[in-house]
Amino acid sequence: MLLGIAAGLTTCALWGLTFIAPRAVAPFTTWDLTIARYGIFGLACLLLMVDRRFRPAGIAPSRLLIGMLLGGAGYVGYFISAAFAVQLAGAAVPPVIIGTMPVFLAIIANVRERTAPWIALALPLVLIAIGVAIVNAATISAAHVADTSSILLGVLASSAALAIWIAYGLVNAAVMRSANAPDGLQWTGLQGVGAAIGSLLLLPLASFDLARTASAPEALRFIAWALVMGLAGSWFATWCWVIASRRLPLALAAQLIVAETVFSLAYGFIFEGRFPSPAESIGATMQLAGVCFAIAVFSKSRESSGLSQNSAA
Repeated sequence: MLLGIAAGLTTCALWGLTFIAPRAVAPFTTWDLTIARYGIFGLACLLLMVDRRFRPAGIAPSRLLIGMLLGGAGYVGYFISAAFAVQLAGAAVPPVIIGTMPVFLAIIANVRERTAPWIALALPLVLIAIGVAIVNAATISAAHVADTSSILLGVLASSAALAIWIAYGLVNAAVMRSANAPDGLQWTGLQGVGAAIGSLLLLPLASFDLARTASAPEALRFIAWALVMGLAGSWFATWCWVIASRRLPLALAAQLIVAETVFSLAYGFIFEGRFPSPAESIGATMQLAGVCFAIAVFSKSRESSGLSQNSAA
């Protein structure tokens, strides 16, 4: 259990970089970083497959396809949505919206497993909804009129990233908790190859002219971020999440992702060189409180279930 929690938190710290990386590599674009990041991810996976332990041998063709689709549609689609959300709406709004994912996944898990009473989930959901509303309302009201449409588009992009994340979490958890779950390293490799293939489809959108016009510091910064996001933020983070998905119940693993919100907000404010506004602080705090209440609800339900089973025995 502790290993799963540590792996999940490590993943959140690394995935939180997604919200500042596109802004840190300017003048290179989101498309450039997506292609480089997932190209490096896929290349690393292919090189590791020289070792037999990393080869996806013995995995059914249908599951091979699922793994590659998780990497291609899930990773590339999520990263593009989240990156555009940050560029359009700033550092605060996207992490807060995407940060609601733990509760949504917990609700889905509760629908399937009925591990917590629905009335107990009312307070967490209300806190999260109010927190998201406060941050979004404050950001939009503080923006210039010309920026309002950009922020609203950022909210839509954040919502798309949220939907992709939920689908990825459900499918990945289902595979890793199945009776014939694949090896974690092999499953990570499949997702890396799928992500690389997905990124290749974006090559026509790459800024090839920047290879000649960008300054040396700009090019080096881009390469450094691409390596960090490809190796640490993709390969290592995916492997850690595979471990967490295998060792933790879906409801618990999903709720750990609230840490991604904390990390991404912290990274964003550090990058912008500012403290959060009162509205951002209050909104984010309410959201985190809501998720913490949700964790308490599910933890209490699990403990009660365990006691009931022991009594019955």
